[in-house]
Amino acid sequence: MRLRVFRMLWIAQLVSNVGTWMQTVGAQWMLVQGPSAATLTALAQAAGLVPVLFVSLPAGVLADVLDRRGYLVAVFTGSAVLAGVLAVLTVAGQATPAVLILLTLALGVTSAAANPAWQAIQPELVPPRLIPQAAALGSMNVNIARALGPALAGVLLTVAGPAWVFAVNALSTVAVVGALLVWRRPALDRTGAEDLVPALRSGARYVVNAPGVRRILLRSALFVVPGSALWALLAVVASGRLGLGSGGYGVLLGALGAGAVLGALVMRRLRERLPSSVLLAVFSLLYAAGLLAAALLDSMALLVLALLVAGVGWLAVLSTFNTTLQLTLPAWVRARGLAAYLVVFMGGQGVGAVVWGFVAQRAGVATALVVAAALMAAGVLTLAWWPLSSRIGTLDRTVDVLWPEPELDEGLVVDPRTGPVVVLSRYVVTADVAGFLAMARRVEVSRRRTGATDWALYRDAGDASVFVEMFTVPTWGEHLRQHHERLTGYDRELEVRLDAFSDLPTQVRHLLPPPE
Repeated sequence: MRLRVFRMLWIAQLVSNVGTWMQTVGAQWMLVQGPSAATLTALAQAAGLVPVLFVSLPAGVLADVLDRRGYLVAVFTGSAVLAGVLAVLTVAGQATPAVLILLTLALGVTSAAANPAWQAIQPELVPPRLIPQAAALGSMNVNIARALGPALAGVLLTVAGPAWVFAVNALSTVAVVGALLVWRRPALDRTGAEDLVPALRSGARYVVNAPGVRRILLRSALFVVPGSALWALLAVVASGRLGLGSGGYGVLLGALGAGAVLGALVMRRLRERLPSSVLLAVFSLLYAAGLLAAALLDSMALLVLALLVAGVGWLAVLSTFNTTLQLTLPAWVRARGLAAYLVVFMGGQGVGAVVWGFVAQRAGVATALVVAAALMAAGVLTLAWWPLSSRIGTLDRTVDVLWPEPELDEGLVVDPRTGPVVVLSRYVVTADVAGFLAMARRVEVSRRRTGATDWALYRDAGDASVFVEMFTVPTWGEHLRQHHERLTGYDRELEVRLDAFSDLPTQVRHLLPPPE
């Protein structure tokens, strides 16, 4: 927080998050008063989250290829306009359930469009050693807002009505636009930026070929789908079983947020003492206990205490995922990788909200919450087979230019769109062939992660000590990106270890399509 730019954007984000939570409570409370309350409130929750499934990946591409500051200013401006429209329609008495859900959906689109870029600028604001603390502060930000926003919304709903709640959300978004305009982000050279479609494909290839990222996505899905039941159904628990007003519902949501703030305060020490998989197991079970409490407790005081504990669990799990992913992704694909995470986490929350809303409508709210708690516990058991690796988030992801410039015939000019390009590497291995083959498989993953669409290893029939590695890259321009932008310190480590098996220096050749 001593870093001025980080502090300024963090405060602006807090103001905006408070407004977002006020908007959420206002919308849900308008819907909970009518028929089919469980379904409508769950649909409102889903409307704000489901756009992540369709918007996040293209938004991640835009955040990687455009200027992130300008992109964020445009998106947050659109969000402020939509929130203002909702406030005006509410004053005019036109905010029917359908209108409310549609505008919540539109605001969900802007949120999904902004999230990858917002997450991706965080490593620009702090040095690498502070990324875990910055991630924890980011999670704390959301949860301080979760503690304050619902309470403020409850008061404002009672005193002035939902239109004022929506107006405050519009003004809070303007605060983020102002902070972004004040931030003087260093100008970057965008002349060599990737085209959108190839950038989307290369981002997808990275995620598919990054085992650590895939494991984080799997663990996120196993946590968030059952975990979404509490957020989707808490308004119905407050209004139906406990008979609370909007202020009481705000207190329950505030308890979740306050618990998350407490979790953020202790996360650094816990992370230093416990492996990531142990953290996930313990705090997932704490959150499952909160699901059971919401299903079974009739005392508001006891439920507030249980939700405090659940909030600690929620923050700890989210912080573990976010920190690990920030440290895992290299800069060139950071926004696209975070977009994939948001698709799984936020999209899973949105889809889960719809599912749990329909389950509650047919089997009862308590039954839905108990089933969600059981699924959460079952997900914890899968850590025995699918843990978070202790190396995830610890590998060197700084860009490291290992490869020299490709050798071209004198006078040959290659269009960046030329392709496909085949790269051949020749190794002479007479000693540890088994070790060479094992390392080659690890290098294969690196090649695919940084741009290769195909990879193969061949042995020379005329000289059994000669091995030829062959991989294909879609275009010459993308192969040059491998040379200059995509190889990290970890990729360098793998390639140096592979080269060490060769008795002679590795020979590399580039094959292009023949001229038309």
